[in-house]
Parts: sequence; C-alpha cells; structure tokens
Amino acid sequence: MNNIPNETVVSKEMNEAEEKEKQKQEEKENKADKLVKNVKRSEKSVRSYQFFALRLFLLILVIWVLLFKIVGITHMPNADMYPRIDAGDMVLFYRLDKNIQAQDVIVISKETPDTNGEKQLWISRVIAVAGDTVEITGDQQVIVNGNTLIESNIFYNTPPYEGYTKYPVTVGEGEYFVLSDSRKNGTDSRVFGVVTKEDLVGTVITILRRSNL
Repeated sequence: MNNIPNETVVSKEMNEAEEKEKQKQEEKENKADKLVKNVKRSEKSVRSYQFFALRLFLLILVIWVLLFKIVGITHMPNADMYPRIDAGDMVLFYRLDKNIQAQDVIVISKETPDTNGEKQLWISRVIAVAGDTVEITGDQQVIVNGNTLIESNIFYNTPPYEGYTKYPVTVGEGEYFVLSDSRKNGTDSRVFGVVTKEDLVGTVITILRRSNL
C-alpha cells in the first residue's frame, strides 16, 4: 500500500493550518484592539472625571469668594431695625464698600458693656461720618452739626441713654455714629460709642423677609 499522503490532502491540511493561524492572529489583533479601546475609554473617563472635579472646585471657589470675601448673609438677631428689618429676616450685605455715607445701613461687629468683651453682630443706620458732631438732647432729638436731624422714616424719638456715651460726640476719621431705627430700645452708638472701620463687616444690600422664606 502506498503510505505517501495525497497531495490534495496535504494541501487541505496546510490550508486548514494556515486558516487556524490566521484566526489566531485575528483573535490576537481583536484582543489588542479591544485592549486599546478599553484603555482609551478609561483615559476618556479619567479626563471627564478630572474635568468635572476641576469645574466643581472652581464653582466651590467662586461661591466661597462671593460669600466670604465679597458678600455675606446673616440674620437679623433682634428688632433694633424694626420696621425696616424685622427680627429673623435674612440680611445680604456687601463686604467691600469703603465709601460709607450717612443713612447707609451697615453690619458691624462690636462689643458692648453687656457682652463681657465678646463681639456680636449688630445692624444699624449711619447718621454721622468723619467730621460730624452729634448730640442727643434731653428732649430726645438728634442734632448733627448744630441742626436737628429730620428723619421721615423713623417713627420713634431718640432717648440719649444715660450712663453710656457722653455728648457732644465728634466723629473721627474712619469712624461712624450709628443709631438703630427702633430708637427706644435699640443697641447702637448711644451704648458702645462710635464705630470704626475695623468694626465694619459690610453694607446691607437687600433683605429677605422671614415671612416669605
């Protein structure tokens, strides 16, 4: 019997071997392509995460700068500015105002004889600035530079509060004399004296009424 393989059979086996080798090569290439795609997908996900983290950081930074360096928000702790500002109302203020004028409403950090040396936030209206002389008379009138202060939006007389500030008071450079709108019971310059720039926290921008929150 002739044991020499038929040329056709040998050729078929060689083709099959080549086909298998080609399939293996294709599988390797497909795996490599998938690996490259997965790597690229991972890199894209990392970049997306980094971009999101960067945007989030910038947003937090902007909010922090706005709320702690440019503007601020606090609540009205008492009824000193009633009826303009009621106790519990939210107060938005601007920190960078350097040109404080009479009738501005400001937020200050000030200690009083009753706070044991601890500073507290107060909200008051400026009625005199540097160079002005203030006097509060026994008949509860406010005199600024020799003229009675006419305040159409104030509905109370202004008692001088005996035992605290002595009048007349001349306001120095970088100082302000402030009064609360609720003159009969408010804590202001009649109690703690003039306010300095170091005491100034900001100028009130707007009020968010408690009843509307």
